Amino acid sequence: MLIQGLMLIWLTATPAQPAPPQHAQKNVQVEADSQEQNLRAYVELMRADMKAKKMQIITEVMHLDDQEAAVFWLVYREYDLEFSKLGDEKLAIIQDYARSYLDITDERADQLAQRVLELDEKRQELRKKYYEKFKTALSPILAARFTQVENQIEMVIDLQIASRLPIIEEADSK
Repeated sequence: MLIQGLMLIWLTATPAQPAPPQHAQKNVQVEADSQEQNLRAYVELMRADMKAKKMQIITEVMHLDDQEAAVFWLVYREYDLEFSKLGDEKLAIIQDYARSYLDITDERADQLAQRVLELDEKRQELRKKYYEKFKTALSPILAARFTQVENQIEMVIDLQIASRLPIIEEADSK
């Protein structure tokens, strides 16, 4: 659900530019603040659009009757709220990477890699937690189906994001 917003962050991130003259810094800051606000608003619109598309896919694939759907969407809303927080973390990592990948240090590369690995662990723990909740509330088959669909959607999103990010290079190979 974040892919378009995350790609937007990446695609609109520009390499660091030389500092403008002192008299122009105020205008540059105002413009940067305005761009940041516009970008945040656009990311939120993209998230809402992706969330709606994701829910449509899940609805089509899950094949729930009315009673199952009532239970499923109640649990799913809890899951989505927690997963959105992890999406915010991912967005922050991508923004940090976009700001620093051109002149990244060993220390910074390690910090970013550690954050990504920790985020992957959190995502996996969340999947396990909600597999159990869906299994208890519905059935193991429906829980497994949701887990399968959710993993497929997230893999596609992750692949699309990763394909847009440049690979870190050593300073000598640039």
